Amino acid sequence: MVEMHEMVPGKRFDRYHELGQHAFGEKLGLWIVVPQQLVVEVGLNIVYMVTGGQSLQKFHEMVCDERCKNIKLPYFIMIFASVQFVLSQLPNFHSISSISLIAAVMSVSYSTIAFVASADHHRTNSAEVDYSLRATTTPGKVFDFLGGLGDVAFTYAGHNVVLEIQATIPSTPDKPSKKPMWKGVVVAYIIIAACYFPVALAGYWAFGNLVDENILITLEKPRWLIAVANMMVVVHVVGSYQVYAMPVFDMIETVLVRKFWFTPDLRLRMISRTVYVAFTMFVAMTFPFFSELLSFFGGFAFAPTSYFLPCIMWLIICKPKRFSLSWFTNWTCIFIGVSLMILAPIGGLRQIILKVKTYKFYQDYHGLSH
Repeated sequence: MVEMHEMVPGKRFDRYHELGQHAFGEKLGLWIVVPQQLVVEVGLNIVYMVTGGQSLQKFHEMVCDERCKNIKLPYFIMIFASVQFVLSQLPNFHSISSISLIAAVMSVSYSTIAFVASADHHRTNSAEVDYSLRATTTPGKVFDFLGGLGDVAFTYAGHNVVLEIQATIPSTPDKPSKKPMWKGVVVAYIIIAACYFPVALAGYWAFGNLVDENILITLEKPRWLIAVANMMVVVHVVGSYQVYAMPVFDMIETVLVRKFWFTPDLRLRMISRTVYVAFTMFVAMTFPFFSELLSFFGGFAFAPTSYFLPCIMWLIICKPKRFSLSWFTNWTCIFIGVSLMILAPIGGLRQIILKVKTYKFYQDYHGLSH
């Protein structure tokens, strides 16, 4: 994606759908890319709503004692959404750059806290830890494995806004934008790996199969540090929500102006963006299933836009020699991506259906029932 941003001399593909139109044609490119990109970005915003609400609820539990009144998760999701109602009125990516930087710092910080707290829990806890699989039946184990594939796909699926981000970098023939962008991408993925894998290993080491889908929900001590870490998560997803909402805002406002003749003014921005944030808030309050949403969207939406559509575009635009390393690598990624798209949503959807059977809508939700 980074390489294809300025592949055509004198032209920059600043939007994912623009690259799709160049590869597949004017109309077909739109129909292939835009619906899937929308599902990804809307799905992410829903997940961030759930995450923000759960972390706020955990923060409340950590700083309050037994005398505090219990507040249900939907109310915390509404509190998180109230911040997004305000931030959504910022005009573009440039205006949220500082928010994105703060979000990245928070991600590294709360991951470090989660790793250290998990390791300390294992050191001080004398109880035996059960490392067996949660599922007891063969179908259950298979579906959990498929859901896990979706979680992994979700983790490394940042391609959907890479062109929009690269568009903000100045570019000249001598200093093309791909050079600093490549550095940013490499650093970003190294940080992701450094944050996710140690936390996943330490969390499972400390709690076994009793670990929650969000390790910071499982951790209890030290209370003040876990409270701080959960607030860091809130700050992180506040910024991340905006990063993935901005392209949606752009699409919505473009369609309203070009197709329905709306005036591109402050009133249009305020109404359209408020309605969108309210929609993601409502869905998050209705289905607050963090891990299951990750699994489903990781396979259904992220696999196409991150793992095989860019490879298909590369094959069409660059036309690498058959059986060359580039040709073979891209076809391998396409095969893996298509497999993820087919298999991963099955596990996530099954878990959502199982949760819905016992979940009371708009009531409290505490993830796993151990």
